[in-house]
Amino acid sequence: MNATPAAGAAVPRPQRHRPPLAAAVIKSLVDAIVIGDYAPGSALPPAGVLCEQYEVSRTVIREATTTLAEKGLVATRQGWGTVVLDQEQWSLLDPLVLDALFQRDDRLVYLDNLVEVRATLECAMAARAASRLDAADRTALSAKLDELGGLMDDPTAYAATDVELHELIHRASQDAFGRAIVSNIQGKALHTPQYSGQPTREDLEHTHAGHRRIVAALLDTDADAAADAMRDHITSSWARRRPQES
Repeated sequence: MNATPAAGAAVPRPQRHRPPLAAAVIKSLVDAIVIGDYAPGSALPPAGVLCEQYEVSRTVIREATTTLAEKGLVATRQGWGTVVLDQEQWSLLDPLVLDALFQRDDRLVYLDNLVEVRATLECAMAARAASRLDAADRTALSAKLDELGGLMDDPTAYAATDVELHELIHRASQDAFGRAIVSNIQGKALHTPQYSGQPTREDLEHTHAGHRRIVAALLDTDADAAADAMRDHITSSWARRRPQES
């Protein structure tokens, strides 16, 4: 007999098993479609050709094309085969699709858009958090800010702890959808050198000053000031590290 989960316990979500070979083929095809090797309206090579190209069985190719269809990348067309769909139909927040978008030559367009979306959501979350902080949240924010202050000469550690500070604010906001969206899109962007940059000590000092303003506004329960400080922090930090277009 299956045990019933205790009240409040996390219930594991069923996941479709995907063999390692299929996962590798899926990633390769997602990259190829999103980067533009297969243009919208064109057909993927026939299953037999893909089998030879990837040295896998037809079962693996069927699994891969089914998954591509779930991501909105392709559709089966009678007489045409598996056809690549227009970008408007792609699941842009899918992790594999996002990862491929950030590999494109025009990745800065998407990174700029990401920053705009992130600023909008995080400003709203900061405003919400300002009126929802409890004693534990206040203590955690102050401690995390102090921890960041001791990492000014370690950009890698500062960046990781920076994310932790923002996650504290996200949780305090109790905005489940905002948290999920920001975590998804930024989680992929953080692995993109064009997004993360190579911050100097001066850059970190600017960033830390922004963090201090955000935390001060939150502790003062000033929703408007928290939102304004968050927007200035996100947009000014991106302006400093954004690569110059060639």
